[in-house]
Amino acid sequence: MSQTTHRVVEVENNPDGHPNRPQPTPNPPSQGESNFGDSSGPFFSLYYNIAKEEDEKMVHQWQKDAGGIIIFAGLFSAAVAALLAVTVQDLRPNSQDTSAFYLGNIYDVLADPNVTRASPVAKPPPFSPPRYAVWVNSLWFLSLVMSLSCAFWATSLQQWARRYIHLTQPARCSPEKRARMRTFFAKGVDKMGIPWAVEGLPTLLHLSLFLFFGGLGIFLFNVDREVFTGVVCRVWIDHTTAINSA
Repeated sequence: MSQTTHRVVEVENNPDGHPNRPQPTPNPPSQGESNFGDSSGPFFSLYYNIAKEEDEKMVHQWQKDAGGIIIFAGLFSAAVAALLAVTVQDLRPNSQDTSAFYLGNIYDVLADPNVTRASPVAKPPPFSPPRYAVWVNSLWFLSLVMSLSCAFWATSLQQWARRYIHLTQPARCSPEKRARMRTFFAKGVDKMGIPWAVEGLPTLLHLSLFLFFGGLGIFLFNVDREVFTGVVCRVWIDHTTAINSA
């Protein structure tokens, strides 16, 4: 009787009639599949919505700052290039000075042909640019290069910001995949130091402006002292006002 009862219990536990047959185990999730159930969907959706709002604010601010830098750098570079077109002439020999030197020698020969000269053909002295011209052009060329670099990097930043939004906000993806993609690219942004680079663009542009003012001061000091004094006072007042207002 007990054996019959035990047999009935085994049959009830194994309806297929094979009591010793091992029960199948569920297959583990393959690599790349999610371990989260459907209940995690609202959590990922909440995370993604908050991260999306923060990313849009960040990218909008980056694009706004980059647009202002591009406009200012473009106008500033044009002004520096116009001044360099004038001052760069001081770094190379002037053909008019050479012509004046030979004309002076011809005049001396014709005015007093009886004077015996050691060398029948005189040569102009070797050209050496003024020291102030070297400093002015060096500072202004550095200022121009920095300004153009700021404009280039600001343009690249705008393109990168648009691509970042496009990659972190895919249209046809599950909430979990979108959240993972956003986290991956956000960590890449921090690792590459993009926020520090964005903050460094205005600093580089300010440095370019200071180099320009330095070259302008040297140039005016060797041209006219009164103009130099007036311009330096004006620049000092403007910078002091800007620093106090900030």
